[in-house]
Amino acid sequence: MSTRSLAVEFLMIDDNHGIAEFLSWYLHERRHTCAALDNGSAVTAWLEQNRCEVAIVDLHMQPVDGITVIRRIREIDAHLPIVVFTGLGYDEEHMQAALRAGANGYVSKVLPAEQLYCVLARVLATARREARSRHPRQRLLGAA
Repeated sequence: MSTRSLAVEFLMIDDNHGIAEFLSWYLHERRHTCAALDNGSAVTAWLEQNRCEVAIVDLHMQPVDGITVIRRIREIDAHLPIVVFTGLGYDEEHMQAALRAGANGYVSKVLPAEQLYCVLARVLATARREARSRHPRQRLLGAA
């Protein structure tokens, strides 16, 4: 069993360095932790060593596309919320493929930053509630 070294709220996976850097900075400014990968082929190794609460995945990346990245994430963690982050607007075929692969939803890269933040903050809050319901705190029974 591997020891996980880094725990962040968000993991951004996008081969566009400028977008990944901006979103990471924006989330940090709002007191969130965010790691960024600029290559989808690195996601398996990253998740084996670290953990996150929400993954944000671009669909159109090279050399590994977002659908493949989503499938790899699902192999490692069936419950991790995955938000597709796309600059192409709504493309029915790609969105359905992403949902079949295991994505939980999608947001557009062209949303104003504040709206994008509201979506991501809501996904994070929902993920935390669901994690608590899957792993309720155990009550300690006994007397001292």
